[in-house]
Amino acid sequence: MSNLVLVRTCARLGGCDGDGGEGGDGVVEATRTTLCLLAQRIEQLTGQTRELQQRLARLVERHFPQLLVPVGIGPDSAVTLLITMGDNTERLGSEASFAALCGVSPIEHSSGQHHYRRLNRGGDRRANAALYRIVQTRLRYDRRTQDYYERRIKEGKSRREIIRCLKRYAAREVFNLVRPGLAGPPS
Repeated sequence: MSNLVLVRTCARLGGCDGDGGEGGDGVVEATRTTLCLLAQRIEQLTGQTRELQQRLARLVERHFPQLLVPVGIGPDSAVTLLITMGDNTERLGSEASFAALCGVSPIEHSSGQHHYRRLNRGGDRRANAALYRIVQTRLRYDRRTQDYYERRIKEGKSRREIIRCLKRYAAREVFNLVRPGLAGPPS
């Protein structure tokens, strides 16, 4: 059974109402009651999670609808990035500062003969993960991103380097979509 079917089946087990059933084995009855109560709680929490996700999606649609237009940016990623921006509006003077805040700004790295740029390991890890999800979605569904990926592979770049660049582009795009909406009277 899938998890959903399993939870529904357990939630419908007898014994949740505490009537004691047909007087069978105490361990079986206790197990049945526990499974039933836990499954009902899982269903309740799942419903609450779904409701909260819908509320967050409506908030993003109301305040920053332009953020949901580009490919790959869903309500969950948008909310995560907006929280990161909202907590640090005074530090966001440019898209480069937002990229650093998300941990997607390049850092110069050198071995002496070769010069590289590596990904910044600092910053808000949740925002970084949201940008990663955006990039992965675009790699799967966006033709322009797929063409960019193929072109960079032919140039000899590694997948890690390409994803770093794409995360930086995604951060730039999000910043430019949201920044005008954040400009308001200073608090």
